[in-house]
Amino acid sequence: MKKEKFQTLLQFFKVLADESRLKIVGILANQECSVEELAALMRLKEPTVSHHLAKLKKLNLVTMRPDGNSRLYQLDSEALENISKELFTPEKIASLIEYVDTEAWESKVINNYLESDSNNLQVVQRLKEIPTNRKKRLVILKWLASKFEPGVEYSEQMVNETLQSYHPDYATLHRELISYQLMQRENGVYWRI
Repeated sequence: MKKEKFQTLLQFFKVLADESRLKIVGILANQECSVEELAALMRLKEPTVSHHLAKLKKLNLVTMRPDGNSRLYQLDSEALENISKELFTPEKIASLIEYVDTEAWESKVINNYLESDSNNLQVVQRLKEIPTNRKKRLVILKWLASKFEPGVEYSEQMVNETLQSYHPDYATLHRELISYQLMQRENGVYWRI
């Protein structure tokens, strides 16, 4: 999602995150009203209603038309539909993660489960333990799978030796890599998927 659309979406939620403004939108969806009428319906002072209407107008959610000495306000349903079509599609909502580090959690899990030796970065990092939580285990298994080159075939002994360098229970890791379909085996030959 582009920055300006993100800001529009953020502003939309900020403006509508107010009980009085939501009620005004609901009233104006049904009928045109003047500030005086809205103030009476909402039991608010006219300047307060004008303030809320100004915020709604800034988003083009309400329209105003003169009617003699007063002004009548109404919900602009077309503008609401346009905002909905433009910003509230699954693709647009999913694109909000452009501003989020989606790998931060995985990095945290890996760091929590690896023994660290800040004095020697050349030493192979070993697993403290195999996570019991399925999501965390999958993160660790993906990390282990990345230690095998794609397209390269490995013997069972090579797989076991590699896994044993990270954790003594290489048999469990071996089984899990296969069961999570991160590696495949056939006739004693293993490869990364």
